[in-house]
Amino acid sequence: MTKIFPGRFTVESEDKFTVFIIGMRINKWWAIHKWLPVLLAMPPMIKELYVNKDLGCLSLENFFSLRTTLMIQYWRSEDDLLSYARSAKHLKAWGDFNKRVGNNSSVGIYHETYTISGHNFETLYGNMPKFGLAKAINHTAVIPVTSTAKQRLSK
Repeated sequence: MTKIFPGRFTVESEDKFTVFIIGMRINKWWAIHKWLPVLLAMPPMIKELYVNKDLGCLSLENFFSLRTTLMIQYWRSEDDLLSYARSAKHLKAWGDFNKRVGNNSSVGIYHETYTISGHNFETLYGNMPKFGLAKAINHTAVIPVTSTAKQRLSK
């Protein structure tokens, strides 16, 4: 069972880290031969990241809606993320996507990358298990000097 942390928690860190958002969108349901291989390419990479923590992926969260998948990954550094992008598993998945889909509009893919340093971030978790960034780095209880978003951003 997932441990719930009653009360308010935040993340504190002076370390630089990278947030990577990646996903796909099914544009044409009937083109299953185009989007299913894209969907199935991700689990082996996720497993590799979970098994090999030295690759630099600290944690990740998955979300699914009717047409769109979204994964948020927290990386130790931008260099670790870019290094993984050049790895054999990822390059194979990327090559397969370009061969099978290319510019065909049946399925879309996207990613966004953010490198965070200092106190350029703010988090709050109330009565939650460790989640998101708190699962990746320094989950800590909110105290009087971190009780507001403004205080957490300026700390």
